[in-house]
Amino acid sequence: MSNNPNPILPADPDLPLIHTRNYEVRAYKVNDNEILIRGAVRDDKAPGLYVNDDPEPLTIHHMVIELRVSYPMMEILDANTELKEFPHHECPGIAPRYKQLVGLSIARGFTHKVRELFGGPRGCTHTTALLQAMGPVAIQCGWSMRVIKLKELAASGVSREAMTPEQRDMAREMAFKSNLNTCHIWDEEGEHVRVMRSGGDIGAPLSVTKRLGKLGRSLDDWEKIRG
Repeated sequence: MSNNPNPILPADPDLPLIHTRNYEVRAYKVNDNEILIRGAVRDDKAPGLYVNDDPEPLTIHHMVIELRVSYPMMEILDANTELKEFPHHECPGIAPRYKQLVGLSIARGFTHKVRELFGGPRGCTHTTALLQAMGPVAIQCGWSMRVIKLKELAASGVSREAMTPEQRDMAREMAFKSNLNTCHIWDEEGEHVRVMRSGGDIGAPLSVTKRLGKLGRSLDDWEKIRG
């Protein structure tokens, strides 16, 4: 479970709760060339809704996916799917079909390809929805892998300034190229991307700025690792 103390949703309204869906996706660095991504989706019915006088929520769906993804190519190397809770005996029979993920790029056209391979009767609705939630996590890992590498270099005494201009340009391009055209901020013809490609500074993420401020620390902390 997340250690973040801030709830994602507002407090419950004064209405009967009937359904809760939870997604959780976590990513791990395996090595410099591989990322492990684990995701789960779970649907719970409110206590007593389907089974009278039952004090516990009733889980009707619980699907888990594990992906191994190459970095920086973002190609799926292996995929394992498990249906842990399901409404019909036949449901788990679809799990092996998700091996077709192996070899797919998770960086470009992933959502479309997932729908094409596993949409409708070709897959499990909930497993496919989970996959579509996992794709953006993989993309965000590009930035995290870069930060880890910069910290490792700093710890070994190699500064960002010691990199050649070509190495710095390659690292910068590698970090953001998978974000291109994913939203209005990352429009490849837009100002944000223009600044980055010209070597300009787009500043720290707002979440970093706010957190450093709350901790009473300087943005210099970010400058040391941003690359």
